[in-house]
Amino acid sequence: MKLNLNKPLVVFDLETTGLDLVKDRIIQISYIKVYPDGKEERGDYLVNPECYILPIITQLTGISNEDVKDKPTFKQLAKTLEEKFTGCDFAGFNSNHFDIPLLAEEFLRAGIDFDFSKCRLIDACSIFKKMERRNLASAYKFYCGRKMEDDFEAHRADQDTEATYRVLMGELDRYTEEKQRELGEDPEGRVLANDMDCLAQFSKTNNNVDFAGRIVWGEAKDAKGNTILDKDGQPVMTEYFNFGKHKGKTVAEVLRLDPGYYAWIMGGDFTYNTKQVLTRIRLREAQH
Repeated sequence: MKLNLNKPLVVFDLETTGLDLVKDRIIQISYIKVYPDGKEERGDYLVNPECYILPIITQLTGISNEDVKDKPTFKQLAKTLEEKFTGCDFAGFNSNHFDIPLLAEEFLRAGIDFDFSKCRLIDACSIFKKMERRNLASAYKFYCGRKMEDDFEAHRADQDTEATYRVLMGELDRYTEEKQRELGEDPEGRVLANDMDCLAQFSKTNNNVDFAGRIVWGEAKDAKGNTILDKDGQPVMTEYFNFGKHKGKTVAEVLRLDPGYYAWIMGGDFTYNTKQVLTRIRLREAQH
C-alpha cells in the first residue's frame, strides 16, 4: 500500500548509549524519508556520542567506541538533519516515548530549536499495541508474515528502520475495511485511515505537553472550578505542572504567582525540551 501523504514522512530509528533523556546520547540514526509521490530517500549515520559506550550497549547494537571515534558528533550532523527533516512528519517504533524525545534533546543541545509540535508523530508500536495488544519482532512477524531474524540483524538502527517501515505499511494494509471483512473480522473500530492526521492522533498514548511529562494538558477551570468550554461546547485545554510542589496547578498561574519557579527549572536537571516548552508558555503568557 502506498502511504497517503501530503508532506514527507521520516520513518526513523535511533541506537543510543542508554535510556536517560538527559544523560544519554545517539550513536546511530537511520531514516527513510518517504515523499508524497512515493519516492524514498535513505540516510544512515554512526554518531560519536562524545562519551563512553558501555559494553552492554556494544553487545546489543554491535556499535563500539572504536566504531564511532572518528565519526561526526550529533552537533556536526545537526544542520544537515534539520534540513532533511524540516517540513516532515515522523514515524517510528515506540518513537513517541523515546526516539522523538531524545532526538529533540540532541537538537537542542546542538543549538537547534526543532519544533516537533508542528509535526505529526506516528508510532507504529502504539498502533500495534492498540490493535493487537507487544515488540518490533512480534509486529514484523504479525504484519509481514516473516521472522525478523531471517531478514534483519537485531539492534541496528538501519535494520530496525527498514522493519518499522514495513510494519507500518503492513498495518495500513491489514486495517482496511475490505481486509477486515476478508479476514472475517468486524471492521468496527479496527479500520485505520491512510491519513497522517489520523495516524498521529491514534499514536497518542498520553496528554504530555513536553516529552518527559513534566507538563501535561488538562481542562481549564474558572474561579468556581467549572470547566471552561469553547464556542463549540468543547473543554478548553491548558497546561498543568505534573510534578513537585505545584503539581496540579496551571503553568500560567505558577509563572504569575511564583516566578522563581521558572528560574529553578531552567537551572535544574530537567530535559532541554521541558525547558523549551516552559519558555514558550512563559513568552506566550507575557504577551497577554
